[in-house]
Amino acid sequence: MDKINSNSTSNDSRCVFFNTDSEDYRCVVILTVKRATGTFSLVGCIFMLLVIWLLRRYHSLAQKMILNLTVAAFFDSVAYVMGDSHPKGSLCDFQACWLTYFDWSALAWVCLITVNLYLNLVKEISTNRYEKLYHLMAWGVPLVMASLPLLKGYYGPAGAWCWITDDHVAWRFGIWYVPLFSLIFLMICCYARIICVANARMQSWLGTFNPERERRKVSLAEEIKPLKWYPSVYLLVSTFPLINRLHNAFYPLDPSFSLTLLHVLSAPLHGLANAFVFSLDRDWWSLLSPTGMQLALQSRLCDRTLIGEYHPGAVRYTQADLVDLSDDDDDDDTNVLFYSPDMTLKDRGP
Repeated sequence: MDKINSNSTSNDSRCVFFNTDSEDYRCVVILTVKRATGTFSLVGCIFMLLVIWLLRRYHSLAQKMILNLTVAAFFDSVAYVMGDSHPKGSLCDFQACWLTYFDWSALAWVCLITVNLYLNLVKEISTNRYEKLYHLMAWGVPLVMASLPLLKGYYGPAGAWCWITDDHVAWRFGIWYVPLFSLIFLMICCYARIICVANARMQSWLGTFNPERERRKVSLAEEIKPLKWYPSVYLLVSTFPLINRLHNAFYPLDPSFSLTLLHVLSAPLHGLANAFVFSLDRDWWSLLSPTGMQLALQSRLCDRTLIGEYHPGAVRYTQADLVDLSDDDDDDDTNVLFYSPDMTLKDRGP
């Protein structure tokens, strides 16, 4: 019995992605970097959520989509911070499923933000009616993609965290990498089209000066400027993970420390990358000045003014006995809505 417990303890203390002892410096470095990058992403997401709450940027559809992207990236970052390198088991499956779901959810919201901007600008379609459809796609499709490997039993130790194991390489690329880079390519094409249409419209807005038209022109350019970086950022943080997974596919028994290190440096940074794109909007920084922050905090924490809706039915109109409204000889244009015994009407003169 003691021998069995000893073997179990030994298995739990091994570094599953290098198949060495957990005290191996490579394992310590990889796990430390993974936690650090995941923590940076968590901080970036918390910052975004705080600013969105503080400045009340969650009313329009575009603002709601950015809020949902931030929530998905937050929970995605939690998965990267979650625990050490787990051996195969229920906890490992949970981490792998969680990671796949929120990776897909964050990617889905980025794609939908691109589609929404394309429909608004290029097709000139109002998309407010699509909000429920967006939620169905952004939360439903990831559920399907995360459940398929779980039902097949393909989750397990896969490097610095649990995911689809080395024995099912085709599933790794079919579930994540092929759709990921295909969607990144399509987003780049969409933004290229959006920028071309926007430039054409800005050049075509000629003639007499129209303040509203000029305001829309500046607003259009400012809206596109930060959002166009989403595909580039996702391409940047996904390149090294793709290279490392390709190396794992060809050399499953010989993982590369340098590629694994680059993998854990970049893959958990989705949340921080979203915060970077978020920070490219200059309007945010102008609102986050010391004075702007003070006013926003006062508005959030100190203002307790309640504004109620006015109901006309609550007003009772009464006819005054002291006022004769049927006098046709009175040319005075005073309209008496209601009369109070304490109220006197001032003579406004002829």
